Amino acid sequence: MEWEDECRTPRLVQNQIPAVFICPPPPPRKKPVAGKRRPPPKEGYFQPPDLDSLFSVPARKEACV
Repeated sequence: MEWEDECRTPRLVQNQIPAVFICPPPPPRKKPVAGKRRPPPKEGYFQPPDLDSLFSVPARKEACV
């Protein structure tokens, strides 16, 4: 019984769990910036002669039925 009398929950204010604080709202979203649209180059875009060979898709093989 003596051991139970000695153990107590601390009741001082400094030992209490602090009250739940409300988090501040998130910052407002930034407005999208409308960027300057540049006109296409006067000389046109560079097109190497083998550009199509880099992106060519091989013919699909059909399954035998």
